[in-house]
Amino acid sequence: MRSTDSSAHATRPVLLLGAGSRPYREHLLQRISAVHPVVLVDSEPSTWATPYLRREVTVDLADAEALAVAVKQLNEETSLAGICTYMEHYVEAAAQLAGTLGLPGASPASMAACRDKARTRQVFAEHGVASARSHLVADEDAAVEAARSLGYPVVVKPRAMGGSAGVVRADADAEVREGFRRASWETVLGLDAFAVRGVLVEEYLAGAEISAETVVLGPDDVRIAAITRKRLGAEPRFQEVGHLVDAADPLLGDATVARTVVHAVQALGIERGVLHIELRLTARGPVLIEVNARPGGDLIPHLVRLATGIDLAQAAAALATGTVPDLTPAHRRAAAVQFLYPPSTGVVTHLSTPASLRFERWLDRMVWTRHPGDRVTAPPHASIDDRLAHWVVTGADRAECDWRIAQVFLQVNAQVSAAAHTTACTR
Repeated sequence: MRSTDSSAHATRPVLLLGAGSRPYREHLLQRISAVHPVVLVDSEPSTWATPYLRREVTVDLADAEALAVAVKQLNEETSLAGICTYMEHYVEAAAQLAGTLGLPGASPASMAACRDKARTRQVFAEHGVASARSHLVADEDAAVEAARSLGYPVVVKPRAMGGSAGVVRADADAEVREGFRRASWETVLGLDAFAVRGVLVEEYLAGAEISAETVVLGPDDVRIAAITRKRLGAEPRFQEVGHLVDAADPLLGDATVARTVVHAVQALGIERGVLHIELRLTARGPVLIEVNARPGGDLIPHLVRLATGIDLAQAAAALATGTVPDLTPAHRRAAAVQFLYPPSTGVVTHLSTPASLRFERWLDRMVWTRHPGDRVTAPPHASIDDRLAHWVVTGADRAECDWRIAQVFLQVNAQVSAAAHTTACTR
């Protein structure tokens, strides 16, 4: 175990498991560190998080025994106020460690049920929660049999992955077999080291996809802080190309959505935490896709704060320390993020936007996440790692955000060299 002190604080610190990548996670750590001193435990020293930390400790997060020893020692040295994570990889570990140390936290069983999508479906079926019909399958033949029993189209997906990695729509037996093979190996952000392997074949749900950004204050106090409208790429993949949060979204007052979310949370036995709950709005009503036991990725908590003033990062830290977060909306606006995928597979040769764009007050950020010389893969086979850039805009409502997203698109110049020719993404 290696540790370094970066500053001294007078109050008890929060232990954070995993820093994550700066473009997508800095906003969360920044908000947590604004109200709590933070001790980061991560598998490798962070290249960017140090200014936000009281202390940094390096230990293999995949080694449960070594992690438990390191955290016990930290608690003896600093008297931790709580343990939290915004990384999907570590939600079970955070719950287990909090329980061992007698700190506030969710139950390990509920976190394990969220991480294992097969278990999630089983729990939902037992409690009558509206959810996709699902089969855990062991091989290609079983996958085809399950697909035929459900009826085409179906969705083939990994049992415990994230970021839509390995998730595909299949309309025929051959596509199911191909989907099974892909779901058996595909990973994202190293999540395979913390995931139980397996493949699910599920009922295809037709309808718009949303997520309910949910705060659980207790078993009978479940609150939806915001609704996120997801923008998905073309099927058969389900790549997330953008998100939008509107403080005036009518679904915030939809009783059926609220009941479905509460039913799911209570069925899983989650009594504390900030959750990212994904649903499809189908002809039979809202249907659960999955429950993620941490704040949403893809800058969604940042959109929520811009649109409503509700700080989900600080809410998560408050719950981890046994205090009640402030969930009072401070304003009613809208905010959206858009992700730029490469126009073709190849090597990035040029990325630019006009300098004048930075002076637009409604442009919250424009971030390049790849650089000239990087090799990237275009949709439909692209992953989160292939995104070239993202930008966040604010506006009075959804329509204004959509217009501003489009204005940035028109000014983006991204070129990728594919084999002997160059493909440009210039709008």
